[in-house]
Amino acid sequence: MAYRRRNGAVYSVLILVCVVGFWLFENFYTPATYSNNDDSSRANEFPKELLPSSTTGEIIDHLYFSLSYNEPFEQAEWVAYVLDKKHLTYDDRKRPYFIEDPFVKSKSADYINYKGSGYDRGHLVPAGDRRFSLQAYNETFYTSNISPQDREFNAGIWNDLEQQARRWAKKYSPLYVITGGVLEEGLEEIGQEDVDVPDVFYKIIARKNGNQIETISFLIPNKPQFSPLRNFIVSIDDIEKETGIDFFAELPENQQGTFEDSNNTTGWKF
Repeated sequence: MAYRRRNGAVYSVLILVCVVGFWLFENFYTPATYSNNDDSSRANEFPKELLPSSTTGEIIDHLYFSLSYNEPFEQAEWVAYVLDKKHLTYDDRKRPYFIEDPFVKSKSADYINYKGSGYDRGHLVPAGDRRFSLQAYNETFYTSNISPQDREFNAGIWNDLEQQARRWAKKYSPLYVITGGVLEEGLEEIGQEDVDVPDVFYKIIARKNGNQIETISFLIPNKPQFSPLRNFIVSIDDIEKETGIDFFAELPENQQGTFEDSNNTTGWKF
């Protein structure tokens, strides 16, 4: 009987150790990184004066893009990156694993949340825009850079918009791109971490023309679309109303007013 009791106690201790170990792993494990850990090396080319406001205060700068992480929704409310024609290479890159972003204080959502959900792990900064550098490419596989997207939407009109942005980059570069999902209460959630599924995604594309800033922006429902991209052009003011984010927040109000209320496509050839 004493032998059985000792065995039972050993098994109980082992189970307790496993439970505690799993909890520590889940809550304190810091995944591998695709970035340099030196903060000073993570300043990217996106002009600080063109960055949006952050509703959460958690802005992360990676070497090739910046983002504002929104923990309650388990994704970025925006990412901002430069797209230049020199970025558009055809370098063959091995697709890496999706990993949590080690620079997000609360940890970005695990990619497992998407498994079996029926939604794609939709890149916000497209991996295809970052083939010119191994680090640039790998950084797009942080889970802070993905959002649940309908598969036909992701492979369809969203891909069309990314391809159009590349064509514009070849003509007008550099471009400054800001994109994300519209995060609001009542959205569908997936996975154990309750990752929210945006009903709508937006993309704002800007370029400098002398002292002027020219923009074009889109608001597209997260479902299969069969209309041309032109049908989803909106003003930046419209996107601000939907998201609660102040885009180009550092620019003077009078300068913002010259382009934020317009949905004019002049200067953006389709």
